[in-house]
Amino acid sequence: MASKKNYPKRLRRVAVWDDKNEQTIEIITNQMSWTANTISELYKSRWQIEIFFREIKQNLHIKSFIGTTENAVMIQIWTALITILILKALKAMAKYGWQLSNLIAFIRLNIFVKINLQNWLDRPFEEPDELKDKQVVQGVLF
Repeated sequence: MASKKNYPKRLRRVAVWDDKNEQTIEIITNQMSWTANTISELYKSRWQIEIFFREIKQNLHIKSFIGTTENAVMIQIWTALITILILKALKAMAKYGWQLSNLIAFIRLNIFVKINLQNWLDRPFEEPDELKDKQVVQGVLF
């Protein structure tokens, strides 16, 4: 009864079957007029947003804001959003089955390497076509 004192309004329990994980998810809501299907779809969409922001925090290592002004915070947020969307687009374009975190790590390692990006995304562990036909000779420094 302590919870009824903390939230005295009516609540509704909606049970949703999750095909992907083969389990029932129970959602508590104060929305009484929407259908159970609508509530479950909104929950799924909200969960995708949570996953999206978790990926930004984990993969881009954003722990705190660099600036403190509203403009500085907004610039950092927009930069992170644009960055993660570009990385997800690259992952979608690639023929190789990248995990997003691995793609980000490999891009960090190869950021200053001049390569054909699409070829590298598709075949990251093969020698680039440009180097296959050329014999690379290291020059003598002294």
